[in-house]
Amino acid sequence: MAKKNQTLGEFIIENQNDFKYSSGELSRLLNSLRLAGKVVNHEVNKAGLVDITGAAGDTNIQGEDQQKLDVYANEIFIQTLTDRNIVCGIASEEEDDFIIINSKDENHQNKYVVLMDPLDGSSNIDVNVSVGTIFSIFRRVTPVGTPVELQDFLQTGDKQVAAGYIVYGTSTMLVYTTGNGVNGFTLNPALGSWYLSHPDMKFPDDGKIYSVNEGNYLDFPAGIKMYIKYCQAEEGDRPYTSRYIGSLVSDFHRNMIKGGIYMYPKGSKNPKGKLRLLYECSPMAFLAEQAGGLASDGYNRIMEIEPTELHQRVPFVCGSKNMVKKVHKFMQTFGE
Repeated sequence: MAKKNQTLGEFIIENQNDFKYSSGELSRLLNSLRLAGKVVNHEVNKAGLVDITGAAGDTNIQGEDQQKLDVYANEIFIQTLTDRNIVCGIASEEEDDFIIINSKDENHQNKYVVLMDPLDGSSNIDVNVSVGTIFSIFRRVTPVGTPVELQDFLQTGDKQVAAGYIVYGTSTMLVYTTGNGVNGFTLNPALGSWYLSHPDMKFPDDGKIYSVNEGNYLDFPAGIKMYIKYCQAEEGDRPYTSRYIGSLVSDFHRNMIKGGIYMYPKGSKNPKGKLRLLYECSPMAFLAEQAGGLASDGYNRIMEIEPTELHQRVPFVCGSKNMVKKVHKFMQTFGE
């Protein structure tokens, strides 16, 4: 039974038997992620005092400018997971290809791969807006003890064994699921410990917030345009409130607590969508469903989309279930 103010370490140990593959390995993996999160949090919170803001001068595989903190967070998470010898492979939004982890033990039995967006929303760091880390964990499908292959990463979201995010904001929180609900832990910076602050998090069935970059309105599919007009109409409990931070973790976190919907549809600038299926959409979809919400590409369940490449992009609609269902109706009626 989850108890408020229980530490994350205590919670993981107490609940590891709820996980059907329980062997202690997943618990150690989650502990590594919480450690890396604390290190990145320390850097994020002193961003205005040292030379770690701004562009790093490189671009990632998507052609986006890498921020200095993108590079730093990527290195910290990879180093922490590698040094602790608990994963067999890592894929990151900031890396061109997946990373094969060669265990120090020749007979290594590591079973898990981690996919991550090390610093979601990092372009906001210069203006002191919340950013986050997103992670997704799968059991490998190739034989244990052999080098990981692409197929170990290209798995549908419903095969995830855990997923979560860390939001670096006015307080720093780690929110995760292993398929038994969603729980949130807040970092006490004075003690360096994470404490259960938001047990059994749930999306309200309905909400009054819609989150979308309306600057791209003319580029949106007709169904999304009509849904936005619906949100803005003065009728019943509408108009809804428009709230868009530009950091997926932050927008998702707010909407899960208060009730709302997040949308990043495709358009002529992003014909396949903007967000990455494996690093952003799939883990957030797992969290949303475990919290009673829904996540889709406007038509299909995100968790059932078959990945075909590491950096695949898809349209993304996620949030309170009745709001997502309403978007489906608009998309089916008005289409692209």
